[in-house]
Amino acid sequence: MHVNGQSHRNTLICDLDGTLVDSAPDLAGALITLLAEAGRDGLSLAQVKSMIGDGVAKLVERGFTATGGCPDSSAFEALVTRFIEIYNTRLVVETRPYPGALETLTGLKEQGWRLIVCTNKPETPSREILQALELAPLFEAVAGGDSYPFRKPDPRHILTLLEGIKASPQNAVMFGDGPADIGAARGAGIPSLLAGFGYGVTAAEKEGPDHRIEDFSALPKVLMALNASAPG
Repeated sequence: MHVNGQSHRNTLICDLDGTLVDSAPDLAGALITLLAEAGRDGLSLAQVKSMIGDGVAKLVERGFTATGGCPDSSAFEALVTRFIEIYNTRLVVETRPYPGALETLTGLKEQGWRLIVCTNKPETPSREILQALELAPLFEAVAGGDSYPFRKPDPRHILTLLEGIKASPQNAVMFGDGPADIGAARGAGIPSLLAGFGYGVTAAEKEGPDHRIEDFSALPKVLMALNASAPG
């Protein structure tokens, strides 16, 4: 799409955990339960927040590494399966959209923005969370960490999702809180917005995001500025 000779960005790709929703309490609850079943010490919410962002297996790996070491591959696969079982019982016990998320994204959609989700969380629970929190109608596509053979920071996660809805990377913006989001956006050649309220912000800053926002109310203004400064 072009407006007045300029490339006009109209597709917003959103991460889920730490960007659209604060899911850390439920993820922490599931991980702490799993660790207790294995006879391990618990973790604080702050510790678990620092472990979120690269999918379920990585979260479990980090949790066990921090509490005495990660088991071998066969035992580890069983732990990941068990974590999923536990987590699926508490997807939205405490998980909530970030303040202003629903209102801001509704406004952007009404302005003509196409909204999609690209997350390293498995697709099925991602869709269930969006549905339960009444966010699902806003998004025309959702890709999880198990939707393709690759996932963020691999840019193909973003590019394949865009291709599926016939959207061009030239018209897209990535909004996320972790280094995988920023790295994937850079690899795909699209601007990145860092959710400064999320979980992986410190590491993500090192990836060089194009902009940082501290709450959803700032999102429309930043998107407008991106379009205003777009090259012809």
